[in-house]
Amino acid sequence: MRRIYFDNNATSPLLPEVFEAMRPYLQESFGNVSSIHRQGQQARAAVELAREQVADLVGARPAEIVFTSGGTEGDNLAVFGLVRPGDHVITSAVEHHAVMNACRQIEREGVSVTWLPVDGRGLVNPDDVRKALRPETRLISVMMANNETGVLEPVSEIGAVAAEAGVYFHTDAVQAAGKLPVDVHEIGCHLLSLAAHKMHGPQGVGALYVRRGVQLRPLFYGGRHERSRRAGTENLAGIVGLGKAAEMAQQGLATGGAATMVALRNRLEQKILASVSHSRVNSGSAPRTPNTTNINFGSIEGEAFVISMDLKGVECSTGAACSSGAIEPSHVLLAMGLKPEEARGSIRFSLGKQNTAEEVDAVAALVPEVAEKLRELGSVATNNKRLAIS
Repeated sequence: MRRIYFDNNATSPLLPEVFEAMRPYLQESFGNVSSIHRQGQQARAAVELAREQVADLVGARPAEIVFTSGGTEGDNLAVFGLVRPGDHVITSAVEHHAVMNACRQIEREGVSVTWLPVDGRGLVNPDDVRKALRPETRLISVMMANNETGVLEPVSEIGAVAAEAGVYFHTDAVQAAGKLPVDVHEIGCHLLSLAAHKMHGPQGVGALYVRRGVQLRPLFYGGRHERSRRAGTENLAGIVGLGKAAEMAQQGLATGGAATMVALRNRLEQKILASVSHSRVNSGSAPRTPNTTNINFGSIEGEAFVISMDLKGVECSTGAACSSGAIEPSHVLLAMGLKPEEARGSIRFSLGKQNTAEEVDAVAALVPEVAEKLRELGSVATNNKRLAIS
């Protein structure tokens, strides 16, 4: 069975060019970056090249790039590295769990957190950010692109609010970097996190942009790696892969890759909406990343939809998170005003560089059959329940 992968927001496949760039550092060039002998010098040179490649992707200086284990560590370093008990933090109700749960933890440690609402499209209002400011506000953390809906938050406007108030601003750009042009100066952020595996690089490596002059308390204590901002021997091959993925992403953006992706996403949406009654795109009118669509099919069970599509060779996902053994409706979709049953019936399709128009058409042809079958099963189950009650 030919399989089609439409879950690139979860992780994207490693590009062959990225693997080839990594290969020497998995075998013969295996030195420790901190060693002064030839192997160590080769490793150091490779890491510094990758630092330049990542810096170029986001418009930063190489010295402002800190390599991490991924987006979660970058988000955590931004929050825990800056905030202390008694401070105030502003964030949104639709953040990734890496920011959301970090903020819940600092609340338990004596930090006041304001959770900003979003509108029906999933957008934070910059005026709400301004109104939430306090004298003790230390940090604003609002994501650049939502992982479930692809919605692009008005981060440049929020950055301007932060600058006016003299408050640090962090943005989680994990789902934006490599898919759209990202410029830390245009955004006005002090910190920005990204991950390699969201842009066809390896899993387990990422980076945090830290504006020059920003002092962070490290999460790890040990050697003076990454200019004393992140202790621990560097993930040499992973960092090389991140650098190559960043370079290739930048090349793709320069040659119209984003527009190509938008065309594929729109093609998928149009075909599904035309063939499945009562379906709609969540946040369809909001600015979004080029590759992401989140479609509400109404009263179906999203998990059943994903399993059914998987059996037909298509990999997609729901916005639901598994919590304490129970499937909870997406906190993102609930914050946008969807009912729990609507949130459970929403499916995310996220495309990657490897996907084609033929794959889009094949997926769009399968969706109506799966959706209608699940609706019928849901209707039968509801009627049986009513009969049992009566």
